[in-house]
Amino acid sequence: MKEFDYIIVGGGCAGLSLAYELEIHKKLENKTLAIIEPRIEYKRDKIWSFWKVISHNFEDCVKKSWNNFSINLPSKIKQLECNNFPYQSIDSGLFYQKINNKLKKNKNINFYKNIKEISLNNSFIFNSVPSIKSDHINLWQHFYGVEIETEKNFFDNSIFNLMDFDCDQKNKVHFFYTLPFEKNKALVETTWLSKMNDESIKNYNFQIKDYIENHLKIKNYKINHKEEGTIPLFYAANIKEKNKINIGSVGGMTRLSTGYTFLNIQEHSKYIRKNIDNISNVRTFEIEKKYQLLDKIFLKVLEKNPEKMPDIFFKMFNCSPSVIIKFLSNKSNFFHDLSIILKMPKWVFIKALFK
Repeated sequence: MKEFDYIIVGGGCAGLSLAYELEIHKKLENKTLAIIEPRIEYKRDKIWSFWKVISHNFEDCVKKSWNNFSINLPSKIKQLECNNFPYQSIDSGLFYQKINNKLKKNKNINFYKNIKEISLNNSFIFNSVPSIKSDHINLWQHFYGVEIETEKNFFDNSIFNLMDFDCDQKNKVHFFYTLPFEKNKALVETTWLSKMNDESIKNYNFQIKDYIENHLKIKNYKINHKEEGTIPLFYAANIKEKNKINIGSVGGMTRLSTGYTFLNIQEHSKYIRKNIDNISNVRTFEIEKKYQLLDKIFLKVLEKNPEKMPDIFFKMFNCSPSVIIKFLSNKSNFFHDLSIILKMPKWVFIKALFK
């Protein structure tokens, strides 16, 4: 069986980002790489969105960028600017096409459908495939979205809605998220923060239809695209193994309080590329410990007090938009963190801290 210097298990966002980072910096000129990915073809399957707090390799894959956003409660709306850190959405179809067009030019890179097709004996492995089971103990972020096209111009595509809590909560944390790409096209997504066994939230089609037709008041539209998924709001066991590094969500690159992963993947890929020549001895790359601690407390509050969360999220954005964006994107300093903490209901968070 054929052997490779490097093996990437999982050719999704994390695996392809790493392969592309290594390729464009000429780290694969004299090394061989196998990418294990079972999908038959690459096509658009999701949108990755984030505030641009660092540069990345995929500006030409950005579907839309915004400098304004809103947060909605049933009784009030907050509109904010993010000129310093625009919110970007990456089209996965463009992302896959860009990377695969680049990788196929290098004869040292090969794709396989099954890891059993190659030898693992002398390879360094980068794994992005989780072994997480859909347990009923931990919190998950469930999302289901549709990209709709309206007959007439309806949306203000200069502003997106980050969270709209004006919807049925069912004693959980539920909000809608709307990204208007054009005046007549938008992604509308229902998002729940709940445990995996919560069947009461699963009627996604009805939720989306009701929100579009009765809340947004759009009667004539067609659905161009759908996406659905779950993001674990907990860290999987990331046990250090010889000649293996976990990447992507399985490598701890998801920010638990937000679900944001894309830019963390890019930073991890750069870190691996810079240390690739000594990769067996490099320290583990992880989201800073302070964010892990703060997210753990935040999720305890969320689990125990779901009815308070819309107001808590709303209060977070009483800070300067730049401060909260840096905090949510792992770029805040002590004073940023303190300003956000001071906006929170003290007793609720203190109880969570000591439980």
